[in-house]
Amino acid sequence: MSAPRFSIVVVGDGAVGKSAMTLRFLRDQYDPTIEDSYCKHIEVDGQEYTLDIIDTAGQQEYRGHWNDQFMRAGDGFICVYSIASMGSFQELVEYRNQIWHAKESEDVPIVIAANKSDLLEEREVDTEIGKEFARFSNAFYIETR
Repeated sequence: MSAPRFSIVVVGDGAVGKSAMTLRFLRDQYDPTIEDSYCKHIEVDGQEYTLDIIDTAGQQEYRGHWNDQFMRAGDGFICVYSIASMGSFQELVEYRNQIWHAKESEDVPIVIAANKSDLLEEREVDTEIGKEFARFSNAFYIETR
């Protein structure tokens, strides 16, 4: 029997670190080579799963063309912003709304990922604001480097 398969879509503005975060998860390292689709096998509580991870890096300018396709295909979403960019945080509202619209539900697995948490001196988005947005969006919240 094959492992259950889930599609995870990673969205966010350009230069927030989506590809770096994705590659770190997949390979425990960062390689700046831009790809857009990855596969990873994981085990959770003794059950094996296959994750198809779609990284939307470099595709923000084509948002209208690909969003519905990716959003409908996604089983879960990681919405990434940089703590050093209020603009990237504000764009999450639009990404979240597009997800809810495409899935025709607000009950969708979403992780709000506050990236670049090591840039404390450049922080524009307070942790509590990110956590509140996640609560309001029925999402999980994490901070990453």
